[in-house]
Amino acid sequence: MPETNPFLTMVPRKMTDEELARAIRLNIQAELDAINLYQAHIDATDNEDAKKVLAHIRDDEKEHVAEFLALLRILDPAQAEALDSGQEKLQGILAGTHQHDGGESQAEVAETSPQLTVGSLIEKEE
Repeated sequence: MPETNPFLTMVPRKMTDEELARAIRLNIQAELDAINLYQAHIDATDNEDAKKVLAHIRDDEKEHVAEFLALLRILDPAQAEALDSGQEKLQGILAGTHQHDGGESQAEVAETSPQLTVGSLIEKEE
């Protein structure tokens, strides 16, 4: 007979915000894995009904990732700052205005750096 004790899964203590943030990161990882798994199932079938259901479930998982990230921002302010900083850095990279450690923008570094290609690594016969 199944266990009917409603307190069976209770833990002896509550998690701290730091511990909960770690658990939420694992939840995000699990949601991302689920998204990839459901997409693989969609890609592996020709059954249109199954594709619709799996796509709906996959999209729910994407929403869960967003909700977990929002919660993580509340639980871990340093993580929130890192997410904001990463977003700003990405915008700078895409706009070509991101400053490297030397103070040059990505576009300036690309203009002054020699561009190596596979061909330039092969010794030329004379």
